Amino acid sequence: MCSVELAGLALTAVLGAGSASEQQKAGYGQRVGRDQSLASAKKAADQADQQNNKINARQADFSQSDAEMGALAKGGVAGTMLTGPSGIDQSTLTLGRKTLLGG
Repeated sequence: MCSVELAGLALTAVLGAGSASEQQKAGYGQRVGRDQSLASAKKAADQADQQNNKINARQADFSQSDAEMGALAKGGVAGTMLTGPSGIDQSTLTLGRKTLLGG
């Protein structure tokens, strides 16, 4: 081989290595761009979902529980987990007096 051919091979090798590096950089740029577009698409989908939830927000229906609590309150002393369903007898609270205030 002559020196011209060796020089040509060396030049081709150097240029080929440069193009491989450029291809890697281009591939990295494409991956970064893809990741950014996926992130922005996910963010847009999340915002659309939040807007949809705001528009279609459901409210709790307290009307039945309010009516039940009102009926229990009209019945007098109500029970708790500690006292049971019958509550506490009022005579044990007054200690022989007419009212809790001692009158």
